[in-house]
Order: sequence, then structure tokens, then C-alpha cells
Amino acid sequence: MTTMASELFQVREEAEVSEHEVRRHELADFLRSRRERITPEQVGLPRGRRRRTPGLRREEVAQLSAVGVTWYTWLEQARDIQVSPQVLDALARALLLDRSERTHLFSLAGAVDPTPDADCPSITPALRDMLRQLDPIPACIQNSRYDILAYNRTYGRLLCDLDAVTPEDRNCMILSYTNPDWRSAVVDLPEMNRVMAAKFRGAMAEHLAEPAWKALLGRLEAVSPEFREIWARHEVVGPGGRTKLFRNTHVGLLRLDHTDLWLGPSTGPRMVTYAPADEESRERLRRLHALELAEM
Repeated sequence: MTTMASELFQVREEAEVSEHEVRRHELADFLRSRRERITPEQVGLPRGRRRRTPGLRREEVAQLSAVGVTWYTWLEQARDIQVSPQVLDALARALLLDRSERTHLFSLAGAVDPTPDADCPSITPALRDMLRQLDPIPACIQNSRYDILAYNRTYGRLLCDLDAVTPEDRNCMILSYTNPDWRSAVVDLPEMNRVMAAKFRGAMAEHLAEPAWKALLGRLEAVSPEFREIWARHEVVGPGGRTKLFRNTHVGLLRLDHTDLWLGPSTGPRMVTYAPADEESRERLRRLHALELAEM
């Protein structure tokens, strides 16, 4: 390694260490500020006569979170310790964090929230109403990571019973590689999975360091040999729509034209619609929607 390359490597390494330290101190300050704003009465603890600490004591937060007092103290002292998503979840609940504060906590810790809120700030009531108005045309809102953020009734029964899927599993990649009902509904599953993985790789280029993207990639590689084989090809495909064939368990074969309507930059959320490509598919979508309404 040349002297210049060595110096650049050292500068980069020092920058990474510095960022890590800044995050630790920001996390410590954030936890302390949230702890000090909560009264004992808010969490069902007695106030006592000799309380000089504003808000909760450290040992009370540790007790409410089921973690060690020493460990939590180190966390507030910005020590270099590992924090699991499960512990962060417990701390968020103990400190009564709202959705924005919870997101901030996990971001500072560089962790992925194991129980993200089912609602998304970008999904406004107007967008939800638009999805309902599109029925019986299947429609949903996805982000570039293929998380399904919202959907209408027909989309909810197009490939599987989406209402029965836990929010953290409502991701097209996860469903297409692991969910038996979803997989059996796709007529050309190998081709769809190949294209989806190639689009995911193209989108991920702008998110390589983001925990949520890395966690999704790690999960797919862990649970699906099929995905690992496709991912190893390093194929890249840009966004675009095309006609897709689905075999719905309730109404049979559907030929649908897939379209993306971007709600912001091309790396942001998009509305995905599946318009019928022929009259037979149109009538079958009407029947599917009617079946869904009948079960309400």
C-alpha cells in the first residue's frame, strides 16, 4: 500500500470512528432527556419523598425495561456497548416514546426496528381513499424496498390473504420467496423473482449502508436458496411495468397490466396498480372484489 493510500485509509477509518462516537453520545443524550421528562406516576411508580432526580431514575428505567442497571448506566454514559433491537424496543416502551422518537432511537443505535409501525407517515388519508376508489382494480403503495405500506381490498386477496400476514412480513420480496400462497399465485414465478431481485439490486445501490436494507438482504439470503442463487448473478433491472399473469384461488387466471405511479422521487414510495388486460380479467376482478365485500 502506498503512503498516500495508507493515509487515505487512516483518514477514512478515523472518520468512521468519529461518527460512531458521535452516535453514541447522541444516543446517550437522547435517552437521558427522555428519561428526565417522565414522571414516576406516568409509569405506575411511587414518587417517594427524597426524589431529587427530574423524571425517572436510571434504575427505574432499567427495571421497566428488564435490563441491568449497570448496563443502562453505561448506555447513558456513551460507552461502546452493543444494543440489540429487542432491548431498544423495551427502552422505547419504558420511555413512552412516540413513533418519531422510536424511529430516532433506532436510527441513533444503527439498528432495525423489529416491530415497525404498520402506518407510514407518507400514507395520507387521501391516498388511502384513492386506493379504495380504485377497487376492483388491485392497488397498493410500496416503497423502493418492496415493503407494502397500504393496499385496497382487491389487492389484499390477489396473491394471498394479505390481512393474515404480519406487518413485518408484508414485503413483496419476502412473500415471493417464502409465502406458499403468494408463490403459487404467480404463473411465471422464476422470471418474476429474477426481475424483482434485479430491481432490488438496482435500488439498493443508493442504500448500501442503511440498516433496513441490509437486514432485508440478510433475511432473504438466510431463508431462500433460490434468492441466494439469483442474487449471485448481479443482474440489474430498472423500474418499469409489464403484463403479469396470476392464478387467483377464488376466481382463476388473471391477466393484469402492472403500472407504477411514483409519489415522489423514483427512489421513494410508489402506487402500484394492476389494471385488467382483457375483459375476462376485468370481470374476474369484479367477482374477487365482491367476494371480499361479502366476507366483511
